[in-house]
Amino acid sequence: MKVRCGLIAGFLVLLFLLGGMAVAQDNYPSKPFEFIAPAGPGGGWDTTIRMVARVLQEEGLVSVPMPVVNKPGGGGGVALAYLQQRKSDPYTVAVYSPPLLLINLTGQTKLSYKNTAPIARLISDYGAFAVPKNSKYNSISEVMEALKKDPKSIKIGGLSSPGSMDHVQFLIAAKAAGISNLKDIPYIAFQEGQHLAALLGGHIDLLSAGLAETQGPMMSGDIKVLAVTRPEPYKDGPFANVPTLRQSGIDAEFINWRGLFGPPDMPEYAVKYLEDKLSQMEKTQMWDEICRTNGWDKSFLPSDQFRMFLDHTNEQYKEVLQAIGFYKGE
Repeated sequence: MKVRCGLIAGFLVLLFLLGGMAVAQDNYPSKPFEFIAPAGPGGGWDTTIRMVARVLQEEGLVSVPMPVVNKPGGGGGVALAYLQQRKSDPYTVAVYSPPLLLINLTGQTKLSYKNTAPIARLISDYGAFAVPKNSKYNSISEVMEALKKDPKSIKIGGLSSPGSMDHVQFLIAAKAAGISNLKDIPYIAFQEGQHLAALLGGHIDLLSAGLAETQGPMMSGDIKVLAVTRPEPYKDGPFANVPTLRQSGIDAEFINWRGLFGPPDMPEYAVKYLEDKLSQMEKTQMWDEICRTNGWDKSFLPSDQFRMFLDHTNEQYKEVLQAIGFYKGE
């Protein structure tokens, strides 16, 4: 009798929980979201998620508030740890890009993209490789040929730390160009504002950076941009005459993707809802204009495809970091 009563009680509790879940799902969203930028105001993560919230709100796609909270620190690690505290929460959303993978692969945190719920990839930005205007190198293939002869002959500089984006994007190109001793290529990291002076002053031979960091000095004639990491060449704009790596005979690309993530075990109904709303956002004229203004390529991927993209990209980064001794995974 006691066993039967226990089973009935358990069954009633289960029905209650399922009923509560159904109500939560039917009424979703019924309260404000918490949108997280894993860095300070003004950067790429902050700009991206604020623009997403703006379009979703102003286009009437989401009716509840979407305030943005900045949680800087640890290259995105602080916000990633916070997501773990919000496990299963359908109202917490963060923006991330390649550092989400790199801080795990280089051992800065044991957490990774696998400790999140990928919602959708939204945009892609790209890298550029630049030399001073008076450099003897006029193509990225000439740089790679010099490195094949002597991997220590060319100093590479970037704005990210060793083993992070600017370093990795050059190593991916070098690996595809047939350079095997990647760890011997010198890489020097600079703070924002120091990189251009270092390049023009001869402290480095080549700058590996984002398009935004090279556009101004390229247009003023101070530097030559030898190649961009975009899969396809630009048809117009300031980089229309700059070849891609593939046009330069190097079968490689580097995508500085950005996408939205929920906490681990985010309910499927929440992931689906947000994925659908972001898909609708991607088709609006307002989003088109924002992407054009910021130089972003629209590159929407739904949750399942985004997860596969992350799996593939993580392996690619891992191989490069292993080659230079920076991989700290298990």
